Amino acid sequence: MLDIAIKGGVMVTEHGQFPADLGIEADFISVISAPGALPPARREEIAAGCLVLPGVVDIHFHVRAPAHPHRGTFITETQAAAAGGVTTVLEMPISVPCCTRPDIFEMRRKLGERDSYVNFGLYGAPGLLVRDDILGMTDAGAIAFKIFTHAVPTGREAEFSGLCLDRADDLYRMLELVKETGRMVSCHAENEQLIQLFETRTKGVGRADARAFMESRPPVAESVSIAQLAAMSADVGTQVHIAHVSGAAALHQLQMAQAAGVSMTGETCPQYLFFTASDMDRHGPFAMIKPPLRTDVDNAALWSGLLGGSLIAIASDHSPFTLEEKERGIHDIWKGAIGLPGVEALLPSVMTEAIDGRFPLSTAIRLLCSQPARLVNLFPQRGTLQVGAAADVVIYDPRTEGVMDTKHWFTKARSIDRLYNGRRQKGAVRMTIVNGTVVYSKGQIVAESGGGRFLRPIQL
Repeated sequence: MLDIAIKGGVMVTEHGQFPADLGIEADFISVISAPGALPPARREEIAAGCLVLPGVVDIHFHVRAPAHPHRGTFITETQAAAAGGVTTVLEMPISVPCCTRPDIFEMRRKLGERDSYVNFGLYGAPGLLVRDDILGMTDAGAIAFKIFTHAVPTGREAEFSGLCLDRADDLYRMLELVKETGRMVSCHAENEQLIQLFETRTKGVGRADARAFMESRPPVAESVSIAQLAAMSADVGTQVHIAHVSGAAALHQLQMAQAAGVSMTGETCPQYLFFTASDMDRHGPFAMIKPPLRTDVDNAALWSGLLGGSLIAIASDHSPFTLEEKERGIHDIWKGAIGLPGVEALLPSVMTEAIDGRFPLSTAIRLLCSQPARLVNLFPQRGTLQVGAAADVVIYDPRTEGVMDTKHWFTKARSIDRLYNGRRQKGAVRMTIVNGTVVYSKGQIVAESGGGRFLRPIQL
């Protein structure tokens, strides 16, 4: 007997959509059948009129636990993930202390295993350039590595020491060390020297407005950093992934590297697809992210990159802060916290575009599920619906239409959202199943914490 039978829905994979019923036994998908052909089950979910999707794999996610529980915890932020149809999050190594050593890595793994509602992987920080620690985190199960190409942010040394490398020789050595692991390195690409040049110019004339922040990190700072990483990757042979590509200039550098045969991939995020600098003019620090928001032309270029294949994933870059930390930047933008929540908007915002006909539903699944899982060697256990795969399943009802109401979000940082609240949304997550357990159903978290599993790469 099946544990769960999902009947009457339309299954969507990266290859297309078709009516099918899906059966779950324990923690895996055991059968996919023609409608009406499933064996008996202990629990039946009628999905008539709904889409049955693989759980989203969010490859860019921040909790920063355990250092800042006032911002968010593995409990609150993975509840938010489940509510958004995200069944796997890959947590970046920003923590106190920074996740640079195997013992810190193991501490974070144990915390996630205790508290997480969804599956999680952990990035390691290789910036101290200690070979034994990098290999040790690899042995401990690091999903990949992460580096920032700008300097350590002032006041956040404990979180970022070992995560930032702004010298070319250090970046090159890091790539050599990560190559030994067989993992990829995700890079936040912004050139420190150019940031300093433009920031000095804006601060030098006394500016503290939202535009001053955007002008301090212009597109050239991102594109120069990507070009540098491409040249090094071509020489060393390490797989480099560019995080949150923000616009046309950065995308152009990525595409040139790919055309030259460099092992380089890229992602973008909903905030760079749907919002522009004018939104930061309106919302100030509440729209402050790095790289900053760009223009309508950049939005269009990113959509072209996604649909053309040069960008392989859409990720949230979910980054919770408190209201007080954001409000510090209202009168002086340089004092505001940089980052915003968004994991609960990731799937609905992309599905809205697909339901509107901008691209096929299968493309949404490719960008949110299957290709992210492939990037970090979790496919085909995750990111797909097929017999033998993990039972990470989302039932999505495309028939509803309304606007996002972020006061109902589960993230602890719901109060700082200004971008997504009120944005048009088609459809909604009705149910999220993680490892065969219903975690979220009809607006409620219905499982206990600790059901999410720590995920190591497979197929290495």
